[in-house]
Parts: sequence; structure tokens; C-alpha cells
Amino acid sequence: MSDLQILLISIGAALIIVVLLYNGWQDWRARRSMRPTQPVSEHDVLMQENPVRHEPGLWESERVPVAAADDSPEVDPACEAVIDIVLAHPVPGEALAEALQSISQVGKKPVRVFAEREGGGHRTQVLADEAYVSLQLAVVLANRSGPLTAIEWSNLWTLAQNLAERFDGQIEAPDQDVVLKKAADLDACCAAMDAQVGLILQLAQPRAVPAITEAASGVGFVQSRGQWAWMAENGLPRFVLLVDQQAGEPPHRVDLLLDVPNSIPDDQAFSRMVAVGRDLAQRLDAHVLDDQGRTFQDGSVPAIDRQISALYDQLDQAGFLAGTERTARVFS
Repeated sequence: MSDLQILLISIGAALIIVVLLYNGWQDWRARRSMRPTQPVSEHDVLMQENPVRHEPGLWESERVPVAAADDSPEVDPACEAVIDIVLAHPVPGEALAEALQSISQVGKKPVRVFAEREGGGHRTQVLADEAYVSLQLAVVLANRSGPLTAIEWSNLWTLAQNLAERFDGQIEAPDQDVVLKKAADLDACCAAMDAQVGLILQLAQPRAVPAITEAASGVGFVQSRGQWAWMAENGLPRFVLLVDQQAGEPPHRVDLLLDVPNSIPDDQAFSRMVAVGRDLAQRLDAHVLDDQGRTFQDGSVPAIDRQISALYDQLDQAGFLAGTERTARVFS
């Protein structure tokens, strides 16, 4: 090995060590700066122990996000971890809005921002003609990507630190270990209540997408929030239609998906989807399969209805009424 090669290897190793030391110092500085501000309850009805995370075998389709209006104008302490920033002096809304533009999520966890107005009251949307004296950055503790991670929490802390430095603010935050433990507990609790039920309509021959959507419209599907959905009376989706299209080829199958936590509670939720699916299958000359690709047996419908109804009850008892914005926050 030449002297030049040895020198280059030595330089590379030194650079790696410097990067590791710098990252370690940054983490130590963030931990030292944090201090708990809210007591943690010994018992929370949303944090019931559930040591085994299980996925329902029948229900494994990917979730279709359901948009919903924000019905929670305040931080949700059972589902969110919060970093508070107290500003040294009132900050004009125009300047604050510009600084908050890029803050919407950390990793795979959405972040909500609450700004306290000078004179009192909070806003989830900063207005240019107002001044603000404090901020709260609220990140969801768990969702379908899993519990909040140390990296995601560290990223939120970095965003808070940047805001504090920019506007001369003081940060108050709970201890990271407490936050991560609470996130893991919430994730375990919600995993036991999560379910998605699917049906496959296997087409006898490929169909053009416009022909499929025309047939879907004929059985009652409508376009809502970027997807084809079969709606409840209150205007929220009961279940949605997914078209399996690959590389521009005409689809060979159509899927119906009932996302239990994000649908309207209904004792006959699955029965309704099966009835609509049978009707659509007739129009498309398709064979109805379960979401494992097996021929669907109508005799299983009552049992599945009962299972789904029991899940709706469990969600409600845990404080997650199906189809609401709060539930969508952790089942997304």
C-alpha cells in the first residue's frame, strides 16, 4: 500500500470520528436543554397495557388516508407530545407565519402548531395582522408508521430550537424518555383496535379506468377528497374503491377497502360493502374474492360484521370514536 493510500485512509477515518463526535455532542446539548413541564399520570385510559401487537389476518390492505376537518383547536395531551416556546416579546404574525411554513411533520409524524395571541387565545393559523407571545409544537405520539422515535422527537426539538433562537424564545419540553415511553404505550393500545377489511373484484378481462369509474358511479360511488368513496348520510366515506393499475396497463382488478377506525360506526358495515361489491362485480363481469385472493363466501358476512362492530365499541371506549379527526390522527 502506497503512502498516499495510507494518508487518504487516515483522513477518512478522522473525518468519520469527527462526525460521530459532533452528532453525540448535539444530542447531549438537546437533552441537557430539555426539562419536564407537565406531570405524567401513572394511569391513562388510553395507555392500557397490550403487550402483544397483532395484525388482523383478514385485514391487511394499505390504508387510504381520510381527510377531515380539525375538530380539536387545542393540544391533545393523550395523543400528542408538546414543546412550548415562550417568546421574549410579541412577534408579528407575518414574520411568524413565514417561519412556520416548513413545519408540518417530523419523519412520518404530523405536527400541529398552536400560536397564542397577544391578549389571549390560540390560533392554529397565524394571521398577519396579529402578534403572538408563545408557540406550541404538538407531534402525534403514534400512528400507523409506529410510535414516535427518538430521531423524530430530536427533529422536533431542532425545529423548536431554531424558532427560539430566531425570536429570542425559551423552550420548555418533557423529558425524551417519558415521551418515547408514552408513544410506545399508545402505539400498543391502538394496534389492537386497528383493522382494514378488503374485497377484491377480479375482472374477467382488463377494463379501462373510465369504464370502471363509470360503473362505480352507477352503484353509488362519488369522488371525494381525491378518491372514489361510498358515502354515509353525513357525507363521510364508509368505504373506498381502489383501482390496481400498473405501468399504464388496463386494470385487472378493483379493490374495495373499509378502514374501520376511519369509517362511520355501523353494525352492518361489511354487509353494505359486500352488497355494493356484488352489484359492481356484475356490472364489471368480475369475480368477488376476499383480500387474500380466495373466493368470497357470503356465509362469513355476519361474523365479520360482528367483529367490526366490536372494534367500533372498543375504539369508542378508548376515546377514539371511529370516523373523527382525533381518531384519524393516530390511525393514519
